[in-house]
Amino acid sequence: MTAATATADQLGTIETNIPARLDRLPWSRWHWRILIGLGTVWILDGLEVTIVGSIAGAISAKGSGINIAAADVAGMAASMYVAGACFGALLFGQLTDRFGRKRLFMITLGVYLAATIATAFAFAPWFFFACRFVTGMGIGGEYSAINSAIDELIPARHRGRIDIIINGTYWAGAAAGALLSVAALHIFSPFLNWRVCFGLGFILGLAILIVRRHVPESPRWLFIHGRDREAEEVTRQIEREVAESTDETLEEPDETITIRQRKTISLVEIARTVVKTYPKRTVLGLALFIGQAFLYNSILFGYATLLSKFFHVATANAPYYLVAFAVGNLLGPLILGGLFDSVGRKPMIAGTYILSGLLLLGTGYLFQQHQLTAGTLTLCWSVVFFFASAGVSAAYLTVSEIFPMETRALCIALFYAVGTGIGGIIGPQLFAPLIATGKASEVFKALAIGAGLMIIGGIAEIVFGVKAERQRLEGIAKPLTAVEDARQGSTTPSVSPSSRPATG
Repeated sequence: MTAATATADQLGTIETNIPARLDRLPWSRWHWRILIGLGTVWILDGLEVTIVGSIAGAISAKGSGINIAAADVAGMAASMYVAGACFGALLFGQLTDRFGRKRLFMITLGVYLAATIATAFAFAPWFFFACRFVTGMGIGGEYSAINSAIDELIPARHRGRIDIIINGTYWAGAAAGALLSVAALHIFSPFLNWRVCFGLGFILGLAILIVRRHVPESPRWLFIHGRDREAEEVTRQIEREVAESTDETLEEPDETITIRQRKTISLVEIARTVVKTYPKRTVLGLALFIGQAFLYNSILFGYATLLSKFFHVATANAPYYLVAFAVGNLLGPLILGGLFDSVGRKPMIAGTYILSGLLLLGTGYLFQQHQLTAGTLTLCWSVVFFFASAGVSAAYLTVSEIFPMETRALCIALFYAVGTGIGGIIGPQLFAPLIATGKASEVFKALAIGAGLMIIGGIAEIVFGVKAERQRLEGIAKPLTAVEDARQGSTTPSVSPSSRPATG
């Protein structure tokens, strides 16, 4: 490479076809390894949240080894987890864009593991709260690092389906957490039962860490940050593994992109890009994330309390209803995920958001009229969230793919933090008093707010949505470092088929 550097941060200018090479790969065992190594982390998030909610009484019970009230476990500890997730997303999101996907998705999982095992040895409320905050930091950081890496490694034609399914596996963890908490409460002593639950989260996370060690750095991140030789080596290794496992001959693509490499990109430039260059996409991201945050908190925050107050369901039996609810949430992304690539992002995201909002309004009306039982209410909500879960999973996909690569992780972090912060802080404060009244009409107000914001999110998708299905990431949002559009049919001689000094 012979291009001169213009500033301390700028390196050279290269022309590369690595994005095209990654996107033309057939699905293979290598992609399954990426899916398992990176995607299964959302099971941990679902496991964490559900376990704490299900065993709040056990943690506060006599003989638990920690003098803490159940209200503090469900209240302060939950808020600390949310606050940690928001802080971790913003902190690690910036570091992910700066130092790479692989380094950060190893660090964030390590933070989660350390905090989770520490929680199992909690001896005082302050220590428990601190552990929940740090655990949230790890999970919040995962959202940025993992979604960035997945979108940059998965071929464009599969990106929507895979990303949506991965984000939807949160509910597999939720169902497992509910069942594990019930089993632990019946098998172990009050001192051990809740500690064993956190220990199981640590074991699962450790298994994911072992698999994750073999996931490579994103070649897209590497060549932008001046490590084009390493990007070429990683890409060739991926191509070799894919070709061997599929027995297919990979054709050399002729589409390239020219990049002016840089070591770092300032937060000011990133902020300017998000707010000034893509204002409509920013409004879209906020609408999608705020809508889903209020929707889920309108249901989940007081779910057990609602079942107990209105249907006299015993606290010990509430997790079984949560399992049924979680199954509906899990099936939505699994069944509908492929349609986001074939039918398209805009109709599917808008449709799932608006439909789930309307269905929730209908369910709320039936609840207000005392036409539902605990079972039929859970069934109705399972149908509502069958659609909502697929749409919400697509919200993470949306903010990951509609902004430039250099801002991807931070954008995910920003929208996640705003949505989670509003849903986890304002939502509970708004909904809890309504549920506590014991009046069905007040509960309907909480449901109507969540439903209304989902419908607004769907309308925002209709107005501002981007047709990103099967499109290369660099075509959806041009990288900040790009100096010209991708070339078609380039025939310039090259020593490396991946990158070379730009000549134009």
